[in-house]
Amino acid sequence: MTTSVDTNIFIALWDREPNISETAQAALDAAGEKGGLMVSAPVFAELMAAPGRTETFLNRFFEDTGIAIDFDLEDDIWRLAGRSFQAYAGRRRKQGDSGPRRILADFLIGAHATHRRYQLLTSDDSIYRAAFPALAISRVVYSH
Repeated sequence: MTTSVDTNIFIALWDREPNISETAQAALDAAGEKGGLMVSAPVFAELMAAPGRTETFLNRFFEDTGIAIDFDLEDDIWRLAGRSFQAYAGRRRKQGDSGPRRILADFLIGAHATHRRYQLLTSDDSIYRAAFPALAISRVVYSH
C-alpha cells in the first residue's frame, strides 16, 4: 500500500529533538516497508516554508530517499477538498469553534490521499478523520 506523508512528519524528522526525529524516521521506515512513500504537491509547497528548506534541498531529499512527489491534482481532488473544506467550515461555525483554523492545504492533502486510495501518515489525525472518514490513517505519536 502506498503511503502519503503529511507535512508534519517531515517537520518532526528534521527536528533537533532526537525522540521526535527518531520516531518520525521509524514511522517512515515502517510505512516504506508496506509500499511506496509519496507526498502531494501541497506537502512539497508547505515544506518550502520551513526554515532552511529550499526547493533544491527538497528535490535532493526526495530523490535521495526515493519518496515520490505527485504534483498532479486533478479536478476530482480539488472538488473533494472543496466539499470537505466547506463541511469543516460549516461544522466550525455551528460549534462556535474559536480554536486554530485549518487551511485548504490540509484538505488537499487529505483529498489527494483519499482519491488515490493511499494511507496517510500524519501526527494530526483529527482533521482527517472528521473530513475523510474513508481515509486509512496511520497516526504517529511522539513522546517527550
